[in-house]
Amino acid sequence: MRIAVTMLAKTHPETETDDALMAQVAARSAAAFRTLADRHASVPHRIGWRMLGDTTEAEDIAQEALLRLWDHADRWQAGGAGVAAWLKRVAMNLALDRLRRAKFRADDPVPERPDDAPGADDRMDTDRLATRTRAAIAGLSDRQRAAIVLTYYEDCSNRDAADQLGLTLKAFESLLLRARQSLRASLEANGLLSPFTGDGA
Repeated sequence: MRIAVTMLAKTHPETETDDALMAQVAARSAAAFRTLADRHASVPHRIGWRMLGDTTEAEDIAQEALLRLWDHADRWQAGGAGVAAWLKRVAMNLALDRLRRAKFRADDPVPERPDDAPGADDRMDTDRLATRTRAAIAGLSDRQRAAIVLTYYEDCSNRDAADQLGLTLKAFESLLLRARQSLRASLEANGLLSPFTGDGA
């Protein structure tokens, strides 16, 4: 059964915490689940789009992540990182799985895609820079791409991003450094600058 994220009914603002709502979802409350989806569906969708550059794939990832939240509600541990962080981790794993599967189907380079996602990058100086930067990120290895997305688009700390990818902090910092170096080389080859090329972690 697929849950159409875009069709989920809007709910009135809720004062209940995510943990309280998850307890209700574990008891199979559809209303509580709709409230959580309304709050957090954009998180897996955003991760999916950043990693795959395709709105249909992003929608599929968001749907799958929300279905897993519903299915695993009875295992929810209150007081943890929260629903948004859980969905972010699941969505990143789903995106990485899709990228790995895609490599078995084709070796063609990832094409440049127009930015048709909501909330286009207002941090980019120009549309041209945004397009080239997206193409450069798409050209990174899967895990390097994940490091860039988590750090610069999701504003994760190095520690949180390392946890998302199942890496030690040192291993993640090394991964992020390599990702920035690769991204810098790609952008410099095109005569462009990028906000991702600083030396700070």
